[in-house]
Amino acid sequence: MKAARLLMACSLLALAGAAGAEDLKTAIDKDYPSLDSLYKTLHAHPELSTKEVETSKRLAEEAKAAGFTVTDHVGGTGIVAVLKNGPGPTVMIRTDMDALPVEEATGLPYASHVKAKNARGEDIGVMHACGHDIHMTVWTGVARRMAAEKDKWSGTLVMIGQPAEETIGGADAMLKDGLFTRFPRPDFNLAIHDTNGLPAGQVGYVPGFVLAASDSVDIEVKGIGGHGAYPQATKDPVVLASYIVVALQTLVSRNNDPFDPAVVTVGSIHGGTKHNIIGSSVHLQLSVRSYKEETRKKLLEGIKRIAVNEGRAFGLPEDKLPEVIFSDENTPATYNNPDLVARLVPALQRELGTDNVVKTDPIMASEDFSRYGLVDPKIPSAILWVGGVEAKKWAATTDKTTIPSLHSALWAPDPEPTIKTGIVTLVSAAQDLLKK
Repeated sequence: MKAARLLMACSLLALAGAAGAEDLKTAIDKDYPSLDSLYKTLHAHPELSTKEVETSKRLAEEAKAAGFTVTDHVGGTGIVAVLKNGPGPTVMIRTDMDALPVEEATGLPYASHVKAKNARGEDIGVMHACGHDIHMTVWTGVARRMAAEKDKWSGTLVMIGQPAEETIGGADAMLKDGLFTRFPRPDFNLAIHDTNGLPAGQVGYVPGFVLAASDSVDIEVKGIGGHGAYPQATKDPVVLASYIVVALQTLVSRNNDPFDPAVVTVGSIHGGTKHNIIGSSVHLQLSVRSYKEETRKKLLEGIKRIAVNEGRAFGLPEDKLPEVIFSDENTPATYNNPDLVARLVPALQRELGTDNVVKTDPIMASEDFSRYGLVDPKIPSAILWVGGVEAKKWAATTDKTTIPSLHSALWAPDPEPTIKTGIVTLVSAAQDLLKK
C-alpha cells in the first residue's frame, strides 16, 4: 500500500512538472510579440558604454510595469529593480546594456544605423554586436514571468541593468555605488550570455572557470631617433619593439604550464613617421588573458621584466628604458560555483530537455560579471550560455568557425528561440533557488 501511494505521488509530481513547463512556455509564447518589438527597438537604438541613457530608462519602465521597485542612476546609468515576495533567499539577475563601436553589416530590417563620436571626435557606427539586446529582452521577460508567478516562489528577486560591460567597468561602478549595501545582498547571482557556439534552443553550462581574467597593458618603447641612413647614431625603437613582441610570446610558450590557459596578444603597434626617419618611440597595446590569479600575476610581471630588460640589452640608458603601464581596464576571471551549477542543471533539463542542456568548455573571453561573486564573503554565481545560431544553419554548417562570432558586424542571433530559451533558463533557475 505504501509503495502504491509513493508511486502515485511520484506520478503526480511528474505531471505537475510537465504542466508547469507547458504553462511557462505557453505564457512566454503569449508574451513574445511584445518582447519581439522590444528586442528590435533595442537592437536598432544601441548606446555605447556609460551612455546607456535611453536604454536604462526603457528597462526601468519595463521593470516598474511588472511591479518592481526601481532605482536608477546606480553606478552611472545602472538600474536596480527589487521584488520582495516573502521570506527566503535573495537572487540577483544581471543584464548588461551597452553596445559596441561596430558598424552593422547584417542587412536586417531592424539593423542599427546609429552613429556616435569616439574619443577622437570621429563618427563611428554603433551595434549590439555582443547580444546585449537579447540579454535585456530576456531580462524583461523574466521580470514579467517572475512577477506574474509569485505564488511559485518565496524570497527576494533583485534584477539589475548594468552599464559598461564592454569596457569592463560597469560592475565595479555599481558595487562602489552601494549595490550590495543599499539594496538586498544576494545569496546567488545569475546571468546569461548569448553565444555563436550553440544552436538556438540549447543552453551551455561550465562548472568552475568559465571566462578568463582580462588585463590591458601599454608599453611605451623609447629610443634615440635620427636619420634612416645613419642607424649607428640612433637607438631604433622599431627594432627594439620587434624584439619585445617576439620575446613576449615566450611567457606563454616557455614560462607557463601548458595545462594552465594563458594568452598574451599584442593587438596594436604604432611608431615612426616616414621611410627614412628613425623615430624616438613606439607604442604597443597588449591584451592579457588568464584564469588563475597567480598566472595573471606571473604574466604581468613577466611583461615588465621582458620589456625593461630588452631595453637594457639594446643599450638604452636607464632613463630611456621601456615604460610599462597597467590599465585600470581589467577584470578577474569568471568562476561558476560548481555546487550552484550542479543544482541548476537538473532544473534546466526538466524545462528544456536533457539534450538541450550541454556542458561546454571554458573560453578566453572576459566578463565583469565576475566581480559580483568576488565580494567578501563570496557569493555563489553562475553565467550560462544561450545558443543564438539558427538551428537549421547550425545543422547545415560543417565548419562552425565560419559562423559569425560575437563582436562581428555580421552577428545576428535567431531572436525568437534565443529569447524564449533565455527566459525559460533564468525563470527556471530563479524559481528553483527561490522555491517554497
